[in-house]
Amino acid sequence: MNNTATKQILNQLIVDTTQLSMIVHQTHWYMRGTDFLTLHPLMDEWRDDLEDQVDELAERLIVLDGAPTATLAEVVAQTKLTTQPGVYTRTMTDRLDELATDYRYLADLYQQGIEITGDAKDDSTQDILIGFKTAIEKLLWMIESELSRAPKRG
Repeated sequence: MNNTATKQILNQLIVDTTQLSMIVHQTHWYMRGTDFLTLHPLMDEWRDDLEDQVDELAERLIVLDGAPTATLAEVVAQTKLTTQPGVYTRTMTDRLDELATDYRYLADLYQQGIEITGDAKDDSTQDILIGFKTAIEKLLWMIESELSRAPKRG
């Protein structure tokens, strides 16, 4: 089985999920406002979920005889997510809107992986990706609801 495309998408997912974890961490550190007591601990949960995804993606890549991206320099060079400087002046609405955009990108990237692994008949990897995409879609619904919006379709 030629799994080059699977290895590439898994590494891109590792890179972008790692970057999103840092964006969530920055949100955690720089948030202020009336929802602080609710959202601050929630960011810890979201970051833990992302870190768990990275670990499982990397382990799956190793099972496929791949090499996970494992340095911050590689993450910075390869991520497709943009970052903002840490400042206290951004509103939580702006921060949640940015997180919604980034999570939507990640859901779309998982969809690409689902299609690639489907074509490769790699059911095990596809199952992992479907589970993570499903979890992200639920989180997106929650973020959009917090922003008083209906979930956006990808």
